[in-house]
Amino acid sequence: MVLVVLPGILAAQAGGQKRFELEAGTVEEALRALPVADLLFDERGDLRPLVNVFVDGRDLRDDGGLGTSLEGAREVRVVGAVA
Repeated sequence: MVLVVLPGILAAQAGGQKRFELEAGTVEEALRALPVADLLFDERGDLRPLVNVFVDGRDLRDDGGLGTSLEGAREVRVVGAVA
């Protein structure tokens, strides 16, 4: 079980819920299980460029990408980049 935390703007689109406890093997599985998955991924299925994801404080883009295993992970945090 891993805790996925959304920023306020995405939580508003998820009915006000910011925290989701999910069973998932990878980061991608966890993100796709969220009710806001369509906002996180583009039409090609890639993570949108302004969406940053951290697994236990480590930046996903620097540490394995969407295929990163969640075994032993406690938290996945989604953060919107400021452009």
